[in-house]
Amino acid sequence: MNEALDPGLCRLAELHGVATSYSPAPDRTVAASAGAVTAALGALGVDASSPDAVRTALADRERELAERLLPPTVVHWAGTGEIALGLPAGTRLEVRTEDGETRDGVAGLPLGVHLLTAAAPDGRTARAHLVVAPDRLPTPATRSYGILVQLYSLLSRRSWGMGDLGDLAELADWAGRTAGAGFVQVNPLHAAVPGAPTDPSPYRPSSRRFPDPVHLRPEAVPEYSAAPAVTDRAEGLRSAVLDQGALIDRDAVWELKRDALEEAAAAPLAPARQAAYDAFRAAEGQALEDHATWYALAERHGSDWHRWPPALRDPRSPETARARAELAGRVAFHSRLAWLTVTQLTDAQRAAREAGMPVGIVHDLAVGVHPAGADAWAQQDYFAAGMSVGAPPDAFNARGQDWGLPPWRPDRLAAGGHAPFRELLRALFRYAGALRIDHVMGLFRLWWVPQGSPPTEGTYVRYDAEAMLALLALEATRAGAVVIGEDLGTVEPGVRETLERHGVLGTSVLWFERDWDGDGRPLPPARWRADCLATATTHDLPPTAARLTGEHVELRDRLGLLTRPLAEERAEAAADTAEWLALLTRLGLLAAADTGDEEAEIRAVHRFLLRTPARMIGVWLPDTVGDRRPQNLPGTWDQYPNWRLPIADAKGRPVTLEELTASERVRALFRTLHTDRPSAV
Repeated sequence: MNEALDPGLCRLAELHGVATSYSPAPDRTVAASAGAVTAALGALGVDASSPDAVRTALADRERELAERLLPPTVVHWAGTGEIALGLPAGTRLEVRTEDGETRDGVAGLPLGVHLLTAAAPDGRTARAHLVVAPDRLPTPATRSYGILVQLYSLLSRRSWGMGDLGDLAELADWAGRTAGAGFVQVNPLHAAVPGAPTDPSPYRPSSRRFPDPVHLRPEAVPEYSAAPAVTDRAEGLRSAVLDQGALIDRDAVWELKRDALEEAAAAPLAPARQAAYDAFRAAEGQALEDHATWYALAERHGSDWHRWPPALRDPRSPETARARAELAGRVAFHSRLAWLTVTQLTDAQRAAREAGMPVGIVHDLAVGVHPAGADAWAQQDYFAAGMSVGAPPDAFNARGQDWGLPPWRPDRLAAGGHAPFRELLRALFRYAGALRIDHVMGLFRLWWVPQGSPPTEGTYVRYDAEAMLALLALEATRAGAVVIGEDLGTVEPGVRETLERHGVLGTSVLWFERDWDGDGRPLPPARWRADCLATATTHDLPPTAARLTGEHVELRDRLGLLTRPLAEERAEAAADTAEWLALLTRLGLLAAADTGDEEAEIRAVHRFLLRTPARMIGVWLPDTVGDRRPQNLPGTWDQYPNWRLPIADAKGRPVTLEELTASERVRALFRTLHTDRPSAV
């Protein structure tokens, strides 16, 4: 039991957005420890280490808030009336718009992020970022179904040991033209931290700002010239996975692609491509230079910038500038790789839209970045030193979670107009028809864990959700893109309602949709929410075939992950599945004679999803061939091959893209989806 917190510390924490308690359930409140609160305040630059320090910091904060004219960021939702700022009468306002125009007053401002200056009659002045955003994000014009896939797991007979952007474009083209799909959702394709072995998780990247060139298809790079030795090595990597049962070896794939791309990057660009590359570099500016510099320095000093020579840990130091000049060739190489990858990502989205997809490629935004990586180095002023993002203890994990991701500082974000977030969104929306935001609740608050402490010793820190949602609405509207929030699990009251009000779709997974406020039975399709992406499973959950057969329980038992006797787990899983199958039968979606027929049951599950009002229905691609293995098994590390499995059939035999698109089982499922095609909204 934590001791009661000092009232002064509680008040100081409140004024800086640091929680002093949390509620794991509606009827239960848990107090945060004084150590967690003090550490979070310290990471925000607030000294709360002693009673005297708390009194001083509290007085400073109260005086600051009382005297300021404007908060660092102001939000105005377009079409909601005049901008109310609560300023003293006679205050003069001047706005410098995003386009550089200067205006007196705030009436009739265009959408954008503007600079607002206020001058009060008493001599006080203030400047703030003024975000004028649409009240709602774009939503899909029609209901559609689509494919969910971890790109690395989708190998064609042309890929080099893992799925690539050429495979993505080909899948999108087939899915749109032949299967009638409206979108393809992929895992985060963010740049990884280099090393051997590289962390295979796509959710712990070096940079969210730039994509990973490991996904490139070298043959699609005009400057690439295939050499027999490289072709043979690529075939060997591909065959090892597809024909010999090897795991996907990302490091080996990258080593080979890097060598091939080194030669391609040495070739001169044709005039039109040189002009396109120059335009890309000019548009990306400092962000691209920092990104490429980090990768060049990592080649020389290792992939953890905390261990570099002290002067190089500062991206703006003279020593870093000299190192950048010395490594100009390597910086240019990594800049070229970023451009090539963005180009192929753009080509994949173009292929999807040309195939008739109303949405196209749905990209995934990870919740954070690796503490040793490029973003944490280049943007370190925006990150909370000594803190890690995680989750508090709950009914499923009594110890809580520590994800090893440094959180952004909300105060620095607000002061900078949330520039890193804005630039990140702009970068991703260039080639995305939609964006899935992992742990979308992080726009509102994140669980901060002091490094070296268990996750139980953390506390929530609040962000300016209104500003972040406004920027999301602004950039999504400019791109004409949809946004899907991953809102599974425990969600703070009011968050789902706020997201829905602004047009952010939620995520609904069949097995979790029960009448939790009533009898606990499976939720009938008519009672599902409309503003969501509805799926049968995700990359972190058992494939549908494993769920239907109970094989997911056997897997967890073999790995020692069960917390109850095997018999109890088996019985509960079987009862859960039986309830759902009974509902499918009652609704006429599954014939009684087909009970026990795996393919028929999987088709019935997807017929059920089509019966819901969900705007988007997702089909987990491994489900189409009866794959039993989850791509990621939470709670495991080296005892399970997370993020390294190719898509396989029911017997565990890898299935290529060519086999998938020719499979009668796959075609039968998509015929079902096409026959029961969702109607327009």
